[in-house]
Amino acid sequence: MNAASPAPRGVYLITPDEADTARLLARTAPLLAAGATWLQYRNKTASDALRLEQATALQALCAGHDVPLIINDDPALAQAVGAAGVHLGGTDGDIPSARALLGPAAIIGASCYDQLANAEKAVAAGASYVAFGAFFPTTTKVTRSRAHTDLLRQTAALGVPRVAIGGLTPDNVGPIIDAGTDLVAVVSGIYAAQDPVATLQAYLARFR
Repeated sequence: MNAASPAPRGVYLITPDEADTARLLARTAPLLAAGATWLQYRNKTASDALRLEQATALQALCAGHDVPLIINDDPALAQAVGAAGVHLGGTDGDIPSARALLGPAAIIGASCYDQLANAEKAVAAGASYVAFGAFFPTTTKVTRSRAHTDLLRQTAALGVPRVAIGGLTPDNVGPIIDAGTDLVAVVSGIYAAQDPVATLQAYLARFR
């Protein structure tokens, strides 16, 4: 991301663990068409071969909707499929190595949990955005940190987009957006909803 570019705002959609590639695409395509801002491919249960298959297919789908695809945890996979970038957790490798592999234009994000110091270090190392959470209890993954809106206010001066994640719903996300988050990251809140497209639009409406 270019420092002069406006920060993206909206829904940072994250894929669920889905073994059926065709079904994953069928579930995701309407959400991209409905206005998802970014898509992150994350599948913790897939084999390397399935992850390559799914990431390749999602990259083509995202390109058709002009939506950046971010790969979770795996810079080499991001490079292999031509994704826009990678998201790195606390134990997923270092930002400078990912930047060297993917190039200066790549979007490289970092999980900073509930720590201002993590965000400062990530930005100093070249992160394109920083992610904080969990803000609320979530069933998607085990979380040991609980972020608060003050953290979003404290990081306004870092100069990169801020992502909030963890138990966010259209009903509780208002104060998170008001505190300064640029993107809300959602997995099951959208994919497991009775009407995923309508739910995505409900999140987006909170940014207006």
